[in-house]
Amino acid sequence: MNPAKRAFDLWTAAMITPFVVPMILIISLLILITEGRPIFHPGERMKTPTQGFRLWKFRSMKVDPGDKGVSGADKLDRITPIGRKLRRVRLDELPQLWNLWKGDMSVVGPRPPLREYVERFPEVYNQVLRNRPGLTGLGSIYFSKHEAWLLARSASPDDTDAIYCRACVPRKAQIDLIYQRHQSFCFDLEIVRRTLFPSAR
Repeated sequence: MNPAKRAFDLWTAAMITPFVVPMILIISLLILITEGRPIFHPGERMKTPTQGFRLWKFRSMKVDPGDKGVSGADKLDRITPIGRKLRRVRLDELPQLWNLWKGDMSVVGPRPPLREYVERFPEVYNQVLRNRPGLTGLGSIYFSKHEAWLLARSASPDDTDAIYCRACVPRKAQIDLIYQRHQSFCFDLEIVRRTLFPSAR
């Protein structure tokens, strides 16, 4: 990773930790009281085409040992009441602060993909994952809502997978590669601004 980009990541982590940690503690307690354990959901994601890492989120769904793939309409009935509220404002992603500190993720970059899609589309992710995955990114701003709309049309795990592979993987990669070609410190700051203040886009 570029040393200047890593320095920005560490500075950002240091600035937000005093605010994020109390929120993590409060949400952890709410999940424990309303849903019980586990509080967190560690899922494997990829930070390079060959290297995975454990991505941390608050658990927002009922536990299913056989769960795999991306979330579509076929999983809606598993989302917990508190999980639905957390997802609406992306608070389920607060534990990724730990991934930022560890260097698994950057502040800005492509969202980290599942291993199964990296292995199925190596020609795509060999390019996309030249950048360290990010907490937010150009794809998060311009495609995440559309992706959710597309996947909400699925009726089964197979439908979800087919829609994701056909419509989401190539479009997200296209956006991520636009970011890659124009990456700069100022561009990263603009993406952070648009993430925090979406109405100002």
